[in-house]
Amino acid sequence: MVLRILIIVLTILYQNIGFSKVNINSEFNQRYLSNYFSAMLSYNNYDNEKSLKFFNSSKFILNEHDKFLKQYLFSLVENGQVSKAITQIKYSKGKKSAEFFEAQLLLILDSIRNKKFNNANVILEELEKYHEEGTYEFIIFKTLKSYNKLFIERKIKNNKENFGKLSIITNAFQHCYLNSQKSKALFLNVIDPGEGDYSRYLFFYISYLIQNNRYDDVRQVTEDMDPINSGLLILQLKKWIEESNFTKINNYFSCQNEGDLLGEFFYLIANLYSSEDIFKKSNFYLQIADYLNPKFHFNHSLLAENYFLNENYNLAKKALSKINKKDEVYNWYKIKKTCQIIAEQIGEDQSLKFIESNFKKIKQPNLKILYDMGNIYKKFKKYEKSILYYSLVLPKVDPESNTYADVLYRRGGSYERIEKYNLSDIDLLKSLEVYPEEPHVLNYLAYSWLERKLNIEEAVDMLNRAYEQKKNDPYIIDSVGWGYYLIGDYVNAEKFLIQAVQLMPDDPIVNDHYADILWMLDRKLQAKYFWNSVLKLKDTKEEMKKDIQKKLIYGPDKSNL
Repeated sequence: MVLRILIIVLTILYQNIGFSKVNINSEFNQRYLSNYFSAMLSYNNYDNEKSLKFFNSSKFILNEHDKFLKQYLFSLVENGQVSKAITQIKYSKGKKSAEFFEAQLLLILDSIRNKKFNNANVILEELEKYHEEGTYEFIIFKTLKSYNKLFIERKIKNNKENFGKLSIITNAFQHCYLNSQKSKALFLNVIDPGEGDYSRYLFFYISYLIQNNRYDDVRQVTEDMDPINSGLLILQLKKWIEESNFTKINNYFSCQNEGDLLGEFFYLIANLYSSEDIFKKSNFYLQIADYLNPKFHFNHSLLAENYFLNENYNLAKKALSKINKKDEVYNWYKIKKTCQIIAEQIGEDQSLKFIESNFKKIKQPNLKILYDMGNIYKKFKKYEKSILYYSLVLPKVDPESNTYADVLYRRGGSYERIEKYNLSDIDLLKSLEVYPEEPHVLNYLAYSWLERKLNIEEAVDMLNRAYEQKKNDPYIIDSVGWGYYLIGDYVNAEKFLIQAVQLMPDDPIVNDHYADILWMLDRKLQAKYFWNSVLKLKDTKEEMKKDIQKKLIYGPDKSNL
């Protein structure tokens, strides 16, 4: 990567024939190259503050070459300095170096933010040159054009382009902007649970209802919100509604505010990029969303997630610092994410101490927090404590709901880990009564029975039913294969375990299971190859390593069969 960047820098510097030796000697020196080189390295390592420092020290190059200006602007935006980026573009306007999609986009957004919609329209015509149909840039161009026409003409025109759910969302927001009577039906279409999870848009639907003083509708919608498994924004919204804090909701977002509308659109674009692991583009559009609606600090949670996934923990913490402590749900998310960062940077013991310390400061923890503490203790293998918190949650949840079944499943798993099998079976069977045929519960209970040599035929049948629902779930595939192994059907066992290994090549348990099956099929050399590979995997526990050392000599323990 370093060599490639250096080659690009040198190529650009020397490809301009008019850039004479005299100019090089008088206007360029090694420091410019060094600073730009350092800026590029910092930028590619997600260190935006350092990259800005070096970019600012190499302004000579920035003003002469389009590649340099573009990277500088990206660095400014990703560091939250969108206004400064716009100023730089205006300074470079008319130069070839400013002729790229993002530069024109920022000028358009600056015009819209200042309600200069006709000026935005002129730049939009320029923007059309820089996109390709089928790209996100094409979607951005067409959607922005649609919104700007709405802002100018105050009416909605049918668009020829169909961007699926994104077009449905845009249509709902545009009707909301005009306070159209169709808004309610359009929002309900967006949040239709049959078409994926778009529950986030409950927030904007409720904002519309509050704007029109439809408080009975607001409370009715709130009753259907899952108190545990809803997204962060909806859980925070539920808390405000329960406190009748309606004003606060509209303080964060208004359909009548052009910046708020476009801020949510660019958050959606950022989310799409994040889902494809294109984190730099995601961060770029998240900062644009923040520039358009700085009140909506909740979007910093996605920024924190992006940095965390890139192991840039300091920038993740910086993004988390923007979350308001007064918003209980998001503050709890901030605590949990910080806990994860501490686990990565320092260790799990300090991580657990941190979250326990912060949990004690919460006077009246809600159901979500209690549920999360159960999950956290379970992750840290503190199973007795996890059972305690799951038990606090259960009486407060609708006993006929899927959430109730989920908590039973989790508590049953904790009981199984501490070998309280009777209590585990009771919880898992009850979970299946409430939510019949749930594949993960079927898998867990059946696997537990097989390990204990109970209800073998029923367990294998349960595993196959789970597999029919989740044919690409590697854990369920592993369980089905292992079930066949335990009943001596090694041929079918191998068919499933080879799939599991392909899906999870670095999982020690799956590879160990596959090696056991190969041994029983008299493919001993292959079995030893996989056992040796398990010894080299970073997640292999010491106890498993000892077992494998024995298997390499004696083969699998026949007493397990």
